[in-house]
Amino acid sequence: MKSIANLLPEYFADVVTLANQVHGDNYLNITTLMEMYSRGIKDGINAGFVAVSDGKVVGYRLSYAAGQWPLDKWCSVSLWPVAPQHMAYFKSVAVAPELQGQGLGSTLLKASVAALRQQGALAGLAHIWQQSPGNAAQRYFSKAGAELLKVHPDRWLHLSESANYICPLCGNRCHCTAAEMALTFADIE
Repeated sequence: MKSIANLLPEYFADVVTLANQVHGDNYLNITTLMEMYSRGIKDGINAGFVAVSDGKVVGYRLSYAAGQWPLDKWCSVSLWPVAPQHMAYFKSVAVAPELQGQGLGSTLLKASVAALRQQGALAGLAHIWQQSPGNAAQRYFSKAGAELLKVHPDRWLHLSESANYICPLCGNRCHCTAAEMALTFADIE
């Protein structure tokens, strides 16, 4: 049986293992996860979640609270449906390959949206991996109600160059494309 729980340090090692399995070597480590985790907590509300089955993490959702994440050159602020101080960020999600397509990602997203709303966010932004198998990531986020704002080629190339990220498709020089998408929380039941 799978249960959803807040992301806590006791789950960090399993989250790092799952993230690197799904997204590629050096995608995540304990140090970067600790920073991401802290960006998701605001007013005592944690917007990070894990799915646990038989004591093992089988999915996670890392989200940043509005106002607690850096804008960068891949943020098309003028296209956003809300002001930056009200925009949360969906940083990363992964589901164990054997459980993908069963709604676990959507369950984690709903838990995160509920927490982000409690923190005061009005919408959430994501940079979706377009090269996911069958573009499943963009389909999943579109199904949740997100709208495509802009496409960003070579979105993760800087991680290959600065953090030795190994993309599961491109190898040590990631040329994958990101779909910048916004999910307005008022539209979610």
